[in-house]
Amino acid sequence: MSDHIALGLVEDARVSDEILRYPPEGDSSDQIHGMPAEELVRVQADEIKALAEGEPVEAVGLAYPGIIRFGVIEESPNLSQLKGFHMEAAMHAALAARGIHAKIGISNDADVVAAGIAAQHDKLDQLVRVWTLGNGVGFGRYPAAPGVWEGGHMVVSLDPNERFCGCGGIGHLESIMGHRAMRLRFLDMEPEEVFAAAKKGEDPRCVEFAILWHRALAAATASSIHMGGPGKFYISGPNARFVNLNFLNRCAQEMVKMSPLQGYAFEVVPKTDAIAVLGAVVNALRG
Repeated sequence: MSDHIALGLVEDARVSDEILRYPPEGDSSDQIHGMPAEELVRVQADEIKALAEGEPVEAVGLAYPGIIRFGVIEESPNLSQLKGFHMEAAMHAALAARGIHAKIGISNDADVVAAGIAAQHDKLDQLVRVWTLGNGVGFGRYPAAPGVWEGGHMVVSLDPNERFCGCGGIGHLESIMGHRAMRLRFLDMEPEEVFAAAKKGEDPRCVEFAILWHRALAAATASSIHMGGPGKFYISGPNARFVNLNFLNRCAQEMVKMSPLQGYAFEVVPKTDAIAVLGAVVNALRG
């Protein structure tokens, strides 16, 4: 669940049918943002029952933006009505009332993208990290590990004016790279217009921002490398289209100088609902 709910059926480690969407394509995402938590549970449970079509279900994987631990959505700036909500217990009860008794796994939305990429690339035995660039900025990790892992709120600037993050914090990666943050920064331009102008060199403020945007991502990645080691970082989400990989690599090279840490790479991959659905089930099955 993000600005919509994506649902699919996974069999034999692949999505076996088309991905369903609620609300349907073209309808306002405000239906999700304005819907009470209990109503969201009902909608999900009804859709899952319809997908199951009376067949036994082994596991149900669910994913939401925010800090999720022990089945509780502790914080979710982009879906504020879910803050503190015991989603796992609520979904167990709702599904049981509909005759579905299955293992339930609840993950962060970026973590399921990492798990889905790992499954698609046959890397379920390796560490996979992914940045998801959309309305907010997510940091996904597979396999899941204890911790918060809110990489989008990593501090990458000491400028007190960098206060566009959805959580209200100053200097966060999301304050620079988040879609909502970019729209607040450029009230007269959409993000795609900003990057188009930067590419043409038409507007100095757009050129300056595109540099800042890439350096912010490089800084956050360098911090992850210095804490967790090198490896491949996938970049996904609707705003991955703005990434200049050559420039991003140059920025990262300026920040990671220890030779044992320089075995890293970036790869842009399309984020699809199918990847997230697959990853949610992978995480649910693996606990």
